[in-house]
Amino acid sequence: MGYYDYYSGFAPYISVAEHKAKAKKYIAEQRKKGIELSPVELEDRTIAKSWWGKAWCENLELYADYASRLERGRKYVRANCVLDLQIEPGEVHALVQGSGKKPYTVKVRIDELTEEQYEKIVEKCASKIQNLEDLINGNFPDDLKSLFTEKRAGLFPSMAKIHFNCSCPDWADMCKHVAAVLYGIGSRFDKDPLLFFKLRGVDTERLIGNAINDRIESMIENASKPSDRIMDDADLTALFGMEV
Repeated sequence: MGYYDYYSGFAPYISVAEHKAKAKKYIAEQRKKGIELSPVELEDRTIAKSWWGKAWCENLELYADYASRLERGRKYVRANCVLDLQIEPGEVHALVQGSGKKPYTVKVRIDELTEEQYEKIVEKCASKIQNLEDLINGNFPDDLKSLFTEKRAGLFPSMAKIHFNCSCPDWADMCKHVAAVLYGIGSRFDKDPLLFFKLRGVDTERLIGNAINDRIESMIENASKPSDRIMDDADLTALFGMEV
């Protein structure tokens, strides 16, 4: 008896506990073979807690056409079914435990940013992001947040920009395994927000570098200008009660 009934079109019900047990067993088997996987493991039912992780997941949920699949994907990622998730520039490769013994292979590809989009990002970020820590913590002005999250035009890709395939027999546009991987990506951004920029092909040094260069240029321009913050000798004498 197979794990997928081609006559009814449905796989047999597998509980969350069974999914977790299958996933754990597969990872252990691969480890014995010397193969180290990078599973998505949640501490609790919360998929993402950081600004980057939550923003990614919220962006997915803007596209109601996939609402039912996304719900099933959330269940799968919470059951630790994403056994391996590797993020590369423009694409993600993953293994997802389904109803059968062998996990399914999922690939997600995201369209590259146009040069116009890239320049817009760099221009808007210049002099507004103080350092890398602010960037990865999402501590930047609200107008920059809209630059990243604006529906269909932000740095977070719309569904039209995301292409995917899965080795499972589900013929739906988006199967639950793909949905689990998409949520797994958000969870991975929770741990390392810089992976978002890697996936989108954005050079963070360029973003921060421009901001730093702008500040340096501003400091140079203002270096020769008198400032009320500079105290003369008379002021220092009055303040400290001694001749300077």
